[in-house]
Amino acid sequence: MEQAARISDRQVISKAYQWLVIAIGAVVLLAEGRRLTLVRFDFQFLVIAVMTVMVSSRVAVKIPRFNTSVTISDTFIFLALLVYGGPAAILLAFAEGLASGAHAGKKVRTILFSGAATGCSTALTVLVLTLGFGGPQYLAHRTFPEIAAAVFAMALTQYFASTGLVALGMALRHHQSFWQMWTRNYLWSSVTYFAGAMVAGFIASRVDMSGVYLVVVAIPTIFILYFTYQKYLEDVRSNAAKAEQAERARADAERARAEQAECHVEELNHYIAELERTSRALQESKEHFRHAAFHDSLTDLPNRGLFSDYLRLAMERCKRQADYVFAVLFLDLDRFKYINDSLGHSCGDQLIVELARRLQSCLRQVDTVARFGGDEFAILLDGIKDPNDAVRVAEKIQQELQKPFLLGGHEAYTSASIGIAMSSAGYEEADYILRDADTAMYRAKDAGKSCYELFDLEMHSRAVIRMRLENDLRRAMERNEFCVYYQPIMSVQSGRLSGFEALVRWQHPERGLIAPSEFIPIAEETGLIVPLGSWILEEACRQMYEWHTQHPSNRSLTMNVNLSSKQLLQAGLVQEVKAILDRTQLPARSLKLEITESVVMENAELATTMLKQLSDLNLHLCIDDFGTGYSSLSYLHRFPVDTLKIDRSFVNRIEEKDENVEIVRTIATLARNLGMEVVAEGVESEDQLACLKALNCEYAQGYLFSQALTAQAAARFIVADLERRSETDGVKPMHERELELVA
Repeated sequence: MEQAARISDRQVISKAYQWLVIAIGAVVLLAEGRRLTLVRFDFQFLVIAVMTVMVSSRVAVKIPRFNTSVTISDTFIFLALLVYGGPAAILLAFAEGLASGAHAGKKVRTILFSGAATGCSTALTVLVLTLGFGGPQYLAHRTFPEIAAAVFAMALTQYFASTGLVALGMALRHHQSFWQMWTRNYLWSSVTYFAGAMVAGFIASRVDMSGVYLVVVAIPTIFILYFTYQKYLEDVRSNAAKAEQAERARADAERARAEQAECHVEELNHYIAELERTSRALQESKEHFRHAAFHDSLTDLPNRGLFSDYLRLAMERCKRQADYVFAVLFLDLDRFKYINDSLGHSCGDQLIVELARRLQSCLRQVDTVARFGGDEFAILLDGIKDPNDAVRVAEKIQQELQKPFLLGGHEAYTSASIGIAMSSAGYEEADYILRDADTAMYRAKDAGKSCYELFDLEMHSRAVIRMRLENDLRRAMERNEFCVYYQPIMSVQSGRLSGFEALVRWQHPERGLIAPSEFIPIAEETGLIVPLGSWILEEACRQMYEWHTQHPSNRSLTMNVNLSSKQLLQAGLVQEVKAILDRTQLPARSLKLEITESVVMENAELATTMLKQLSDLNLHLCIDDFGTGYSSLSYLHRFPVDTLKIDRSFVNRIEEKDENVEIVRTIATLARNLGMEVVAEGVESEDQLACLKALNCEYAQGYLFSQALTAQAAARFIVADLERRSETDGVKPMHERELELVA
């Protein structure tokens, strides 16, 4: 539709231009008609007029693709101008233009435009000759150079005026540039004007001598020139025909597109209506989307992004108001994973929703609580007085969490670790105060969970040190910086060596020997404990096989190796243990795997399955730190466990004859009833050893016997134990001299 409108506009402009030229031509014709001198018209003029109107206008070169042509009539018009003057030439030009227009088409406007264009261009040529040379009637008295200049000016003016008027009309009609239209169609036609002007000048200079004879002789010359030029244009016609064919194809394609566009108008209108309806629907749901972008979908609390915006606003207020103080609390549930695993994720979601409600009940209207994801929440306490206000909120939250949660018909209890960071530390970025609150929260978890910690600079220093330690830990495996130490396990009754517990040590290149308590928690969190644990297991098995080979009489020695919670949950753990035993050639009965009580109870069902598969390999299983975990007595008989290790916290005070003695006695009795052995950890005095012997505890380990030893020192310990067997059958710790030899 738009294309059709553009075509119509071009047609209107083209028609207006043609009528304007026709009107100007009519004015010129009336003005010049009054100046005609009929006396000068003779037979010779009649011959020129007939040749111009009847013959030359019909012998024309058609311009390809356009409704116009080029004739040789300009030669006769130039001749009439030079011989009979301006008015006669203008009148003859109008007549020739009308005849050429009638020959080219039947439209009255086209015929009149052709005559007007030819007449106007001739009138302009007369004006140039009059202004520059005094008029054509004075040329006979001029020198040859002046005549040549006049002929050149006459040809140039007639060429530019005639072709320019027509080219401008075509440019308007076809919506193309004037320069492109003129150079493509009329640049080459200049030769006809200049050749015709020279012939006309030659004839005019000889007309008085030869009269009609010269005119008649000149006519074949003019026609020879015409046909020569027509031959030159054959190639142009061929190319123009191809171009015209391409133009028609383009026009057909445009018409087809226009028709197709009209056919799709209804479809387009329907699409626009549907688009408007969709736009309205999108506009109606736009608050919804904005709300969802900045709120948690489960609790409808602000999410991390919105909380960070609130936090930045609070920090800007701190900069403007010196007495303004706020606090950020970072909260993480303790043992949320166990609720998910035991009761299911739907109950876990219920817990999160109920927790969000309880947190809001502990806050003021101006405070903000947000959920960051999982069981992590952040609280912004706006406009408080001092850290005590933040502490009171943390304590209130802890009290609120002591109440049970009703989840899917089950009562569940949980607690939270809370970290507190104050704005008074002068933070520049919102992420920094969140980071420090998070650091304090992890400090609270390390302190025993279900508590809160207020951030201080020492925590940040420890966090930086811990980050560096983690980075070093990741490279320690590649650099072979770990080594295994071995602590002896002794028979309480006989005093003989029963085996060793493998304990990892980290030989840091800068800090020296690092204790497991410092890096094992990091290895647990990062997952590095899995490859590290595998390496420890293989190294310990290899070492025990080597000692068996060196001391065949001591092949009853066993090797205890600790398994972490992450290792126990590895699907390929059983296959890995079997592969290590095969590679090291250590008999399975010589290996004891230790699992802490808390690890076993975190997922009792999975632990039971995994422990049974390990037991099928004929190795021994031991529960470490027994008595410090959960109430596991009801589960104990379900586990294929061979040994219970009593935690050092009970052994350290056993000589005080308090409740610790009864706990140890109970564990020892329980173990015997279940067919298990008992190992006491952390034995450091003769009194402790005597109590354990009285309680019928089979094995013990601790500094009373030896600290953890290098592989070389442990080998010497084995030799010393073999030597002592022949000397005593009682329980006797090693003498100082022997310890020096071992160390």
